[in-house]
Amino acid sequence: MSQQTVAFRYAKSLLGLAIEKGVEAQVYEDMKLFNQVCDENHQFYLLLKNPIVSHYHKLTILRQIFKGKVDASTMSIFEIITQKNREAVLPLIAEDYLVQYELHKGIQKAYVTTATPLTASQKAEFQQIVAGNTGKTVEVIEKIDTDLIGGYILQVNDRQIDTSVKARLNELKMKFNN
Repeated sequence: MSQQTVAFRYAKSLLGLAIEKGVEAQVYEDMKLFNQVCDENHQFYLLLKNPIVSHYHKLTILRQIFKGKVDASTMSIFEIITQKNREAVLPLIAEDYLVQYELHKGIQKAYVTTATPLTASQKAEFQQIVAGNTGKTVEVIEKIDTDLIGGYILQVNDRQIDTSVKARLNELKMKFNN
């Protein structure tokens, strides 16, 4: 069985348990925290995947980092996965949980890249536009890229709208070169 399949099943079970206990939002925040720790500390990520480090040692480290900071359901999944010697799958489980939670809650992520930070009204306008097209609650994730010069790039799932000055200049360049 592939690691992705294993991760999906554990994430689905965790979401079911969290919903049953009424802590799905807290576990969602816990999984975001776990992903952040993995992203910011590559040594931690590599430790989870290292077959030489004992499972007991990995569980001890997980407890030291997350005990008291995450919900009991989150801590229990860390313990179960470690006892089953599958801690290398934890980052995938966290990712899958986030996706499944967002599907469950009807949350749509919209990535907006601009040359300067968005104002509150611009962010609200993007939320309204995406919500109108998807019918979902929208979470706007903002990225700054000064190379765009102006305009924006809006990405929702596999659709992208690029109104940046950089894209327009590239289009003009292509027209003049042909």
